[in-house]
Amino acid sequence: MATMIDIASSNVTIGEWEREIGDAIRQLRISSGLGQVELADRANLSRSSIQALEQGRGTRLRTMLAVLRALDRSDAFESIMPEVGPTPLQVLADAQREARRTQHRVSKPRQKKPQVPEGPGA
Repeated sequence: MATMIDIASSNVTIGEWEREIGDAIRQLRISSGLGQVELADRANLSRSSIQALEQGRGTRLRTMLAVLRALDRSDAFESIMPEVGPTPLQVLADAQREARRTQHRVSKPRQKKPQVPEGPGA
């Protein structure tokens, strides 16, 4: 197995990075017991797309995603995906709802009604 390069290093070229990723994809395919044709069929791609990816020859992101899904490794992108949470509009609506809920309303004090005496002789 080849030694992994430090792809985080700023002096690594994009070409080297592509080749390293291609090697990793090849290893994932082999460890999954798949040939290139089988992987291509599962990913709905051509065999030449798989070959290009494994050789680090400028493939499309769509190809990479299809291959990772076919290899059941779509978790490979989890570290760069944003956390699922409320949309900015939902955050705003929640803040406005909370502001209305906690808002203190100023009201006039209630005036007492004059008491009317009850009973005989009143």
